[in-house]
Amino acid sequence: MTLALTCKSFSGPALDLLWRDLRGVEPLIKCLPQSLWKQDKKKLEFQRTMTLDDWAIFCKYNYRVRSLVHQCHESYMHTEMICSTEIWRALSCPPFSLPLLPNLTSLTWTEASNETFPHIQLFATPQLTKLTISVSTYGPSFTFGPSEESILSSIAKSCPSVSQFDFAQEKDDSMESVGAMLQFWSHLTSVKTGTISEAAILHLSNLPSLRVLKCGLPSTSISTRAQELLQHDVFCALQDLHITCKSLANLEAFLEKLTIAPKVLSFLITPSRGGVDFVRTLPDLISRLSNACTHSSLQEVRLSIRVNRSADPEASIGALAFQPLFAFRNLRVLDFRADNCCIVRIDDASLLQMAKAWPHLEELYISRYSHSSYRVTLHAFVLLLWHCPRLRSVAVLIDWSTIDVHTIPPDIPYQGFSQKALTKLFINGWRIENPTSIAAFISAIAPNVRSIDGWDTDYHGYDSDGIDNSWTVVQSLIATLPMVREQGKRMILNRLARGSHNYHVIAQRGGRS
Repeated sequence: MTLALTCKSFSGPALDLLWRDLRGVEPLIKCLPQSLWKQDKKKLEFQRTMTLDDWAIFCKYNYRVRSLVHQCHESYMHTEMICSTEIWRALSCPPFSLPLLPNLTSLTWTEASNETFPHIQLFATPQLTKLTISVSTYGPSFTFGPSEESILSSIAKSCPSVSQFDFAQEKDDSMESVGAMLQFWSHLTSVKTGTISEAAILHLSNLPSLRVLKCGLPSTSISTRAQELLQHDVFCALQDLHITCKSLANLEAFLEKLTIAPKVLSFLITPSRGGVDFVRTLPDLISRLSNACTHSSLQEVRLSIRVNRSADPEASIGALAFQPLFAFRNLRVLDFRADNCCIVRIDDASLLQMAKAWPHLEELYISRYSHSSYRVTLHAFVLLLWHCPRLRSVAVLIDWSTIDVHTIPPDIPYQGFSQKALTKLFINGWRIENPTSIAAFISAIAPNVRSIDGWDTDYHGYDSDGIDNSWTVVQSLIATLPMVREQGKRMILNRLARGSHNYHVIAQRGGRS
């Protein structure tokens, strides 16, 4: 503002920059004469009717706004204030053609209720390229009805240039409306929403610009006709694919004839039944992934299964189920979560196969919070680090017993091998007796580990995060041991330096004599 007041040459550019990004319309209201508005706690109210002079002041700034982030509910922690209903009524009837902010390109409308949702139409501009909508979680519940459907349709027609769309849906009652909305847009690069219709999926699959897709599959299985349409030249630019569904069968049907080349693939499955069906069909699903995705492109695979109740405690899958993923030689991340459904029978041989198959691996999580008797040895863990020099975070059940029963060994383990990329380790509730010896081992093999995470159902002897207090000691020690080693090195070097200096002094004195 100071720059804007220095001279007329600076005024325009400075005001453009000042008003470019706006958090709420309240700053615009506060630029109007103080006789017009008043502030009552966290709410702005009008004291009189807006005049043409008031609108003239409003129009000095409204065309400068390019981005608007509007928080609709006063209970939201980051909201300073909100506008009253009377203000919104006045803004809905300006003495010029809508929209209120004619050059707006990015609109974020959060915590919308049925009362505030209609106001979004006031900002629908043909220039809009980014649209983010979320419904109320702090205030009144949001019910999607005919009025809201009409608003979405109006926005879709008024904003033909939208390329990034994010609409958080908690229920499927808006599936058809959102799907119809998406079909108005042909320049989409990113779509993040809830469940959408089959027709919307087919529309998105043919967009040459779509790079990010996060959506839910419909509850009914995708039709044979849709499978045929998804068989060739679809999702040609897709890089990130995130799918949520309630049935493994529906997901398999979606992937049946698909051929894509994403970098990131993420599936969240929320079946109504337990893990029995999942255990039986998981190998088929992973095989589908191997057939559907280009082997050289895929870098991240995230597969999560969430159920409302625990499944059969004996339910398990073999590590062999992951073997089709070995074809993805450029894999950076594998995150498998099915803690309430089943356990993974992983052993040294299967872990070594994974390590050799994925030399670029950076994150490996195999049911990070599960409890199982299937554990790999420390030797296999070290081989994993050897074959995966970029691995920075790992959750694999490890048998620490061979270290836990010993004091600190006098020799450096594994002839001084160390992997410096690893920073985070999940311990999965393993109880230990000798934290010092384990800390010494971890610090030697992976000297940059700084975070140890995990949990256990029995909190006796555990800290507030559910981590064994002994592991808390380990975490404290591994942060200290590198400094101790560095101090020891400096002491030795100083002694060597002093010894060399004394030798030269003695030699010089001997030469003079």
